[in-house]
Amino acid sequence: MKELIVLKVFIYIGIGGMAGSLLRYIISAQSTQAWGSSFPFGTLIANLAGAFTLGLFTSLVIRQNRLTNEWRLAIGTGAIGSFTTLSTLSSETVMLIDEHAYLNALLYITISLVGGLAAAFAGYHAGLGKKDASSHG
Repeated sequence: MKELIVLKVFIYIGIGGMAGSLLRYIISAQSTQAWGSSFPFGTLIANLAGAFTLGLFTSLVIRQNRLTNEWRLAIGTGAIGSFTTLSTLSSETVMLIDEHAYLNALLYITISLVGGLAAAFAGYHAGLGKKDASSHG
């Protein structure tokens, strides 16, 4: 019985992961088509949007226990986790450095880190609502 529960969780996470990674690919392809490939806008957009969404999801759903564990894992770990990507950010930064685009590499890392934290903070507090946000500093 326990094996079936674990398998069910794996399936939920896998379906969420498939959706998140496909959405990230679409955003990356569209941003490259729109702005070219000299700066990794697609990954930056996905990571900032994902940080905001995970912050929002955490405060709206997880803290308030609104979904089953399977759905929380499917959305948080599967969809949002596969939508955002540290490995691609790292790889793209190394490629920028290799191309001697040092300013772009620094800008990319700075926006990703500071922007990601700000987006997660904003999403989390947006999910708390006005009343709860004031009690969390």
